[in-house]
Amino acid sequence: MRPGRGTGPGGAARDAAEHGRAPARAHLPRAVGRLLRTPLAGRLRRIVPVVLPVLLAIADALLVNGLEMALELGVSVVAATALLLRRRWPLLVFLVTLPGLYIGYIWFAPMIALYTLAASPTAGPARRRCAPGPARLGFCALLLVAAHFLPYPLSDFEPTAYRENTLVLIDACVTSAAPIALGLLVRTRRELASRIEDLTRSMRREDRLLAERVKATERARLAREMHDVVAHQVSLISLQAGAVQVSTEDEAARNGARTIRELSVRTLEELRHMVGVLRAAGGDARVAGELAPQPDLDELPRLIEMSALDVTYEGLAAGHDGGSGAGRPRGARTVERAAFRTVQEALTNVRKHAPGARVRVRVDAVELGAAAGTDAAERAREGLRVEIRNGPPDATATVPGLPGGGHGLVGLRERAQSLGGTLEARPTSEGGFVVRAELPYGAG
Repeated sequence: MRPGRGTGPGGAARDAAEHGRAPARAHLPRAVGRLLRTPLAGRLRRIVPVVLPVLLAIADALLVNGLEMALELGVSVVAATALLLRRRWPLLVFLVTLPGLYIGYIWFAPMIALYTLAASPTAGPARRRCAPGPARLGFCALLLVAAHFLPYPLSDFEPTAYRENTLVLIDACVTSAAPIALGLLVRTRRELASRIEDLTRSMRREDRLLAERVKATERARLAREMHDVVAHQVSLISLQAGAVQVSTEDEAARNGARTIRELSVRTLEELRHMVGVLRAAGGDARVAGELAPQPDLDELPRLIEMSALDVTYEGLAAGHDGGSGAGRPRGARTVERAAFRTVQEALTNVRKHAPGARVRVRVDAVELGAAAGTDAAERAREGLRVEIRNGPPDATATVPGLPGGGHGLVGLRERAQSLGGTLEARPTSEGGFVVRAELPYGAG
């Protein structure tokens, strides 16, 4: 019975050595990958394809001509050195290499130059000037055949040596056709890869356009649904409130009905704006031009008055432009609209979760801690700080039980972040809640 692996003298040592080499073999591909990504490897990848053909052509010249034949060696070395410029001027370099083939009997330099000429890309005006057409490429092939077939000096040509001349002509044709065929194959492959890439980009663009069209259609459908359902219900509320306002004799009931009707009208106006936004996102520019004006800080007192809450409002200090728009920083409208929506959502949450609580709303124009830089950067960090703080709910108040989706604060935080600001929402030690938003100008 043959001893198992690891048994016998030295078996355990061999196993341990092999287990020790296994992690090294596993890390070898990673090390090679890191080496290939170094800057030196990148430079080598650019230099080697240019220098290596030159070295091969010089070696060919030395092997064929030696050091004794000065003219042949000189012409061959010039032809080999010209390969350094073969990518920039492929046709000129090929013509320079022909004397090396005719006088020095070298093959590598003219074959490499002819391959580069055939493989030259045709994209772009500059490339089209360098890359030959079929006629020019065929003429270059005939030049190489002639330089290879005719001897130097020309007086050594023997027209009667039919067999030898035929073999040399076949050799010259193969020498000329092989680099052209390989170059055309490489060029065709590059062009196919480029066209496939263009086709892929076109398909991706079409996919994006199709997705945008689907989104636009869905937005239009949502707009119709919102208008048909919500507008109908709110219109009924407004009509009923108007009827109560006309028919009742109670002044408090009349005021309440008037408030309900005003809120209904405001809701319909905002619904019309939302529907217009959805349709405008679907490409209806005519609807986009008819959008209703958006609320700003000047609307906050009215919002607080109609909230039916015990609210103390501390607005901007004197110097606010009062809605005229003169002297406002860039993006002020967008920031004020975000501040209005922040207060609106916070008051809604107070109404839902802390009925009867006292609320303090404060809006200040502040510096939001811009980093040191130019004056423009400092102005861009001017903005608004909005704080809505409520106390604990009144234990005797009735919780209204209004529905909620839990997306209000999330939407406010996303709105603040889109403007480059922040939003903080947390409970207080007194049992209340605070919402604080910092919204810099310059984002809209």
